[in-house]
Amino acid sequence: MTIECLTRRQLLLGLSGAAVVTMLPNTAQASRSTIGVKDLRFYNLHTGERSQGSFWVDGQYQSETLTEFNQVLRDHRQNVAAPIDKRLFEYLYKLQATLDNQDEIHVISAYRSPKTNQMLASRSNGVAKKSYHMKGMAMDIALPGVKTKHLRDAAESLKLGGVGFYPRDGFVHIDCGPVRRWG
Repeated sequence: MTIECLTRRQLLLGLSGAAVVTMLPNTAQASRSTIGVKDLRFYNLHTGERSQGSFWVDGQYQSETLTEFNQVLRDHRQNVAAPIDKRLFEYLYKLQATLDNQDEIHVISAYRSPKTNQMLASRSNGVAKKSYHMKGMAMDIALPGVKTKHLRDAAESLKLGGVGFYPRDGFVHIDCGPVRRWG
């Protein structure tokens, strides 16, 4: 084979590869995109505080917004804030997209200090002693206008972590730990 044949063959292989890529659905190519904005809105039922903002813009997490979210999602009993895991914000964003809902997320519980978690666990066997709430990896939520069962089903469909169902109390627990469900 001559160098000219190899070059022609390489060119044809390259063109066929490019043709295959252009036939991929736009969603396959768009999934790697870092362009866009991700917004969330919170209402803390215990403190009455609200926060809203873009936590992710064009591939970058927004530290000011995340700091504000952490404050609203703090342990209100001890008045202690801690960083909430970014995966939890992503989970909430995808959950709202799945439900086609952009309303405020009503927060029953987010970060819990070890002291608060121990106190709650001593009062109820429904509180895990090593709760993901203490790691900023869990949130108990409700969405006005969305039935708790639908919220649970949507969270389970994402398979992004744990989902607890508390219909009598009117909320769903989500966390970014292992995929599992209860309640």
